[in-house]
Amino acid sequence: MRRLIPLAGLALAACNVPSEFLQRMEAQAKYEYYETNEFWADGKAMRTPPEGTIPRERLVGDPGLTTGRVNGEFVSANPLKLDRAVLEEGHKKYNIVCAQCHGRLGDGNSVVAENMALRLPPSLQEIANKPDGHFYAAITEGYGVMPSFSGELNIQERWAVVAYVRALQTARAPKAGGQQPLPQENR
Repeated sequence: MRRLIPLAGLALAACNVPSEFLQRMEAQAKYEYYETNEFWADGKAMRTPPEGTIPRERLVGDPGLTTGRVNGEFVSANPLKLDRAVLEEGHKKYNIVCAQCHGRLGDGNSVVAENMALRLPPSLQEIANKPDGHFYAAITEGYGVMPSFSGELNIQERWAVVAYVRALQTARAPKAGGQQPLPQENR
């Protein structure tokens, strides 16, 4: 065991030595913005994008679908055709991306929430009156201390999560006659 400790120290020290390969990647020849370049007839290193191309960060299409807003107002209803497959996809993605903070039941009770001091994630049950576009925009843009999850979820998956959140809210809503749904373990 004592012989392994010096070997482990040497291995860790070797990790800090930059390799020649990585140095070549960091110090490779490249042109900066607005630099001149004799290769092109106009002498510019920056090129105009080909006609008809769209930057990948620009959203195109129906704004209600891509942003959750129309004319600055949140859309009230999910634009997807809701079926079992959409809800199952939403359930799967919710459990992967959202449940760690909002809880598996959407009630805000989770291990992560127990350890958050700055601001607790809201119970999705308490904000059920918000339009669908609000939830979509929160997933897309982030909200408060919640980051954007647009990199983890594509447009269809985000709307599927919104559909699943609505299903959770409906399933956990107070029943007629004052009966409450039975509590369940959410971890």
